[in-house]
Amino acid sequence: MTAAPDALPPLAGLQIARLDWRRDDGDEEVPHSTAFDDVYFSRHDGRAETEHVFIHANRLPERLKVWQEPRPFVIGETGFGTGLNMLCAWACFEAHAPPTARLHLISTEKFPLAREDLARALAAWPDLAERAARLVAQWPEPVAGVHRLWLDDRVTLDLHFGDTTERLERLDGRVDAWFLDGFAPSKNPEMWQPELFAAMAARSRPGATLATFTCAGVVKRGLKAAGFAWRKVPGFGRKREMLAGEIAVPPEDRRRGATPWFTPPAARPARRVVVVGAGIAGTSVAAALARRGVAVTLVDREGPGSGGSGNDQGALYVKLAADTNPQSRVYLAGLLHSRRLLEALDPERELWRPCGVLQLAMRDKEEARQARFLAHHPLPERVVHGVSANEASRLSGTPIDHGGLYYPEAGWVRPAALCRRLAAMPGVEFRRAEVVEMTPEGDGWTLEMADGERLAADQVVIATAALANRFAQTAALPLQPVRGQVSRLTLPEGTPTLERVVCAGGYVPPPLDGTLTFGATFAPNRDETDEREADHAANLAELEATLPAFVAALREAGAALDPAEFEGRAAVRAASPDKSPYAGPVPVAEAWAADYARLAKDATRVPATPGRHHGGLWISAAHGSRGLASAPLCAELIASRICDEPLPLEAPLVDHLHPGRRLIRDLIQGKQDAASARGIGNGS
Repeated sequence: MTAAPDALPPLAGLQIARLDWRRDDGDEEVPHSTAFDDVYFSRHDGRAETEHVFIHANRLPERLKVWQEPRPFVIGETGFGTGLNMLCAWACFEAHAPPTARLHLISTEKFPLAREDLARALAAWPDLAERAARLVAQWPEPVAGVHRLWLDDRVTLDLHFGDTTERLERLDGRVDAWFLDGFAPSKNPEMWQPELFAAMAARSRPGATLATFTCAGVVKRGLKAAGFAWRKVPGFGRKREMLAGEIAVPPEDRRRGATPWFTPPAARPARRVVVVGAGIAGTSVAAALARRGVAVTLVDREGPGSGGSGNDQGALYVKLAADTNPQSRVYLAGLLHSRRLLEALDPERELWRPCGVLQLAMRDKEEARQARFLAHHPLPERVVHGVSANEASRLSGTPIDHGGLYYPEAGWVRPAALCRRLAAMPGVEFRRAEVVEMTPEGDGWTLEMADGERLAADQVVIATAALANRFAQTAALPLQPVRGQVSRLTLPEGTPTLERVVCAGGYVPPPLDGTLTFGATFAPNRDETDEREADHAANLAELEATLPAFVAALREAGAALDPAEFEGRAAVRAASPDKSPYAGPVPVAEAWAADYARLAKDATRVPATPGRHHGGLWISAAHGSRGLASAPLCAELIASRICDEPLPLEAPLVDHLHPGRRLIRDLIQGKQDAASARGIGNGS
């Protein structure tokens, strides 16, 4: 029995598939699962079997040839294995689909292969070598959750690592064709259960097809009970028969029964989208939409990479909770997502360095918290592991008195430069202006600028940090301004440098172009941006408390450690009350207050009314100091929803990011008067 669909999956690594390599009928080595005592494929005829069972039984060549929808064609698979089926689907798409079509692949896997085994297995087909190389290059660490890979400009692969049924129950998206694969029911009975077929049906589009190699009775009964019509068709090779089928009318998705307010708005055209705000949140959304062929106008009163995203250098890091919670799930997924995105966007690493991040435990309380985290969350070492003071010293290149957590694939980014790169993507037009008002017009929006100019859009995304709730439609969303100042020190020749980003009370990355950046101060409810000597002094004190030997070496080398001489930059970020970002559709606050008023008296009396939203209006905000880890993933979430695609996060985490979550919380806690006041006030 799987967990409830809204239960949190563990923040943990998965067991890697254990293989041995055996000779098949053609005397070639093939991967064999020691856990399930079965081969992944026959090297002699595995490709032909995939083509027969999954590609042609789902009629993919014919369907893809005439695909004209603006959304992608979506294929779902149970059991990624070596990826052979997905690579064959990709090849079929390239051979038959029109040039404007897009393909979205979804595949589950409970026991991912090691990267080396994946490469070895796919080497059997030289004609798939280029596609296999792209897959292997992006292959994620075995962490439970959703991992989005960009196979090319038109093909996206979402790997859902974990139990297949659990993954499909948490999938936020719908499928056009199913590859019902995996080890045979006799070898893997745990997967082939009624809950699996029910989850497939609930995530299907009307008319979705399926194909599977097996005719086992448990499969036929399960498919029929879930609403699929199946029929026997000729099998491949020595298998006389297999199953193909479809579902005409999928069952109603009852997942929103307990949280109807999170029901997503209906899809609407997105030919032209205006993104307001050109920091990391806004430029990430603009680039994500442009990749999908949407025409984007990016509007900012200053320019790309200003405000809180305007620093020359920032840390790509997260701080995960000792106990599993939605926020940690989101931030870990975001860190891994940003890492893959940066590698794809900038393989030359001009904008970033995956040098690793040390998160030091400076106090006993933090040391105990980190120990509890490691005990509760056995993640892969390539993601995070504990290090001693000696190991921290070796990694950083300077003596350190404390151990901590080490994130080997995290590092630093040039935020301002990254924003400029994203804003320059094909399909993004930048306009320097200040949006002061938004008005719904027909099926779209009209935006009025401070200079009186008007701009029309099908949909709008607001990404203006602490100013994001200054519009009438967003005024009910609580946002807290947080002032922060970084300090910069020009280093003399021969000065010792750091090898890793080091975080404690502040952060300091390795020097960039001879300049050491460190900080940052943290001043909630302050929105001044003037540079202050007192803040430089505070940053220096924090740096010396964290890395006393390093600061002493700087002094010995003649570095000018005088706060009055420091350069720096102050900016304002935004935070939500629960410190998680807002990413999703903007709720109609007054409607929510009315529709869900009874929650104030009894939180168990949940009305069935779906949440009302401002049609075509979205927000990405409240990323705080960790926007490099959260904003790109939130952008992908919003772009996927706008373009009617499967989402890159599990449904409970999508709900956790929903901008209306605070409205519901305030209602349940009897704070609806405060929420109403925010709705008619200035949003402060």
